[in-house]
Amino acid sequence: MVFGTACVMLMGADAHAQAGAACNAAGTVEETNACAVQAFQAADTEIAILYGDVMRALAAHERPQLRQEQAAWQRDRTARCKQAQRSSESEPEWPRLYHECLAAETQARRKGLMRWLTLDHPSAKP
Repeated sequence: MVFGTACVMLMGADAHAQAGAACNAAGTVEETNACAVQAFQAADTEIAILYGDVMRALAAHERPQLRQEQAAWQRDRTARCKQAQRSSESEPEWPRLYHECLAAETQARRKGLMRWLTLDHPSAKP
């Protein structure tokens, strides 16, 4: 599955360490960072399941286009969030900010995947 590998690759050493901390939204920087990592992981898992469901619903000739779109979206999501949080990279709350961005981007992807289940999907265009 592409998402599991991507999730591990997206999490840097700092975020990986944060994932071991207990999540407490009102806690220390490490605990709030851990909450953001967990929220992203949950969103990433949900979108991976939806992606798999959509792939199974599509005809075989439509799947390569969705696969390409999904790969491009993953690259763009990472690039957008890295760029958006570049100024805070050296700050202790960077993992939280970065993973909140990734979670928001991932949740927004749902609409794009759902589009493939309608007559408005890219491979239905003439």
